[in-house]
Amino acid sequence: MTPGGGAFGAILEVMTWVGFVLGLPLLAWGWLSFRRQCQWAETTGTVISAGGFTGYSWTDHDDADHRSLLPLADSGGLVVGADVVLFYDVCHPSRWALAPPKRDGPAWIIGWIFTGVGVLAMVGGFILLLF
Repeated sequence: MTPGGGAFGAILEVMTWVGFVLGLPLLAWGWLSFRRQCQWAETTGTVISAGGFTGYSWTDHDDADHRSLLPLADSGGLVVGADVVLFYDVCHPSRWALAPPKRDGPAWIIGWIFTGVGVLAMVGGFILLLF
């Protein structure tokens, strides 16, 4: 076998470059998108009824009142006057959810995968040089 592993060494070097060239910008993009996202806050909302529809009423961190009506298909089983835990976007309080939002960014995940492949290929290349 030739020093550096021949074809296997070349493949590892290409994988190193591809991993870093694609992975690091994706990591940076994912990190920046996480930094630009607004925080979500938790509040207690109340189930309301208005004009035959059911929805939620809640107050945000600025003491502004918000109401959101639900489609009839989604309002089954809600008891008017019951308290519920709501999560809302601090920058856009009209965006709400009943569960905390997941903060997974595809650019961040794919960036970690590509960068990990680049690191593994680089380590493999160095090991190949030693043997």
